[in-house]
Amino acid sequence: MTKINEQNDTITGQLFDKSFDLKGNNKKAESRFPLGQYEDQYQQLLQQICGVDAIDIKQHIRQHQVKEGIKPIRGVKNIIAIASGKGGVGKSTMSVMLAKSLQQLGATTGILDADIYGPSIPKMLGVNQKPESPDNKTFLPIDADGLQTMSLGYILGEKDPAIWRGAMVTKALMQMIEDTRWSNLDYLIMDLPPGTGDIQLTMIQKIPVTAAVLVTTPQDIALLDAQKALAMFKKVEIPVLGVIENMSTYVCENCGHEAHIFGQDGGQKMATEFDVPLLGQMPLNIDIRANMDNGKPSEVWRASHTLNEKAQMIALRTAQNLGKLPIKFSLTDSLKLHKL
Repeated sequence: MTKINEQNDTITGQLFDKSFDLKGNNKKAESRFPLGQYEDQYQQLLQQICGVDAIDIKQHIRQHQVKEGIKPIRGVKNIIAIASGKGGVGKSTMSVMLAKSLQQLGATTGILDADIYGPSIPKMLGVNQKPESPDNKTFLPIDADGLQTMSLGYILGEKDPAIWRGAMVTKALMQMIEDTRWSNLDYLIMDLPPGTGDIQLTMIQKIPVTAAVLVTTPQDIALLDAQKALAMFKKVEIPVLGVIENMSTYVCENCGHEAHIFGQDGGQKMATEFDVPLLGQMPLNIDIRANMDNGKPSEVWRASHTLNEKAQMIALRTAQNLGKLPIKFSLTDSLKLHKL
C-alpha cells in the first residue's frame, strides 16, 4: 500500500489548511474528507505530529461554499465539475473512476451526466433504464452499483440524438439536476461537455459548483485546450482542485516496455505553470477501455486491480483539496461553535 507521507500532499500541511479540525488538546481530529483504507496511516501520522499516544479520528464531509446567489441543490453537499478543453481525453472515464474511488473511500457519491450531446455515462455504468417519477414532477436517480446517477441518455435512449440549441440544453440540464431526488450525497460528480463555449459557461454559472477537476492527456494540443478550461473556471471564480493526466503512458503487455506515446509530463508541466495540483496520472490500459465499454466499472475500480491504488490516491487528493476550501456555515454549525 502506498504510504501517505510518500505522496506530494503530506498530512503535515493539511493540519494547517483546515482539511482536518483538531480538538481536545489534539487528541481528537475531524477529517473533512473520506479516509477509507488510509485512516490508520493518517492516525499514526497525526499522533506523531501532535505528540500524543492516541487520537480519535471522525470523518465529517462538510458542505463547502459556492458562489453567492446560486441556490443549492437539495440532497447534495458538494458538486465537482469534471472538465476538459477538448473531447477524446477520457473525461467521462475519469468521472466514473473518481466517483467509484470516492465511493470506495466511504463517501456517498453520484454522477450527473451533463454531456447533453454525447451522454456516455449510462453505457459506462452498464445501466439502461428510464428514471421513475413518483409525482410526475421529479425523478428518482438511477442506482448504478450504489452510485446515484442521472443522464439524458436514460431519458432519450442511448442512440437518440439531442438536436437542441444552447438555451434548450441549459434548460434540460437544470431540470435534470434540480428535479432529481438526490439523497444525502457527499459528492456529485458532474461530467461536463468538452469545450469552453457559451453552454459550458452558462452551466457552471447557474449550477452551485463547489470546485472543478481538469482532465487532459500529455499531448500539447490537449494541454492547450485544458488551459482554456482552467482560464474559464478562474474567470467565474470556481476553485480548481487539480489536473488528472490520462493516457500518460502505455505499458506493453508482452514485453513490459513503457512508452510515452502522447508525450511526457504534460500534466505536471501544466500544474507547475499554473500553480494547480497534479492529482495523478492514469495510463492507457486495455482493462479500463474494455470494462468501460462493457459497462463494468467495478471490474477495474476494485481493491484487487493493479490500477485501483492510483485511482484511490487521485480520489483522496481530490477530496482533501476540496476539504481545504471554506465551508458553508449553517445555523446548526453556529450553535455547535457557541457551545464549544
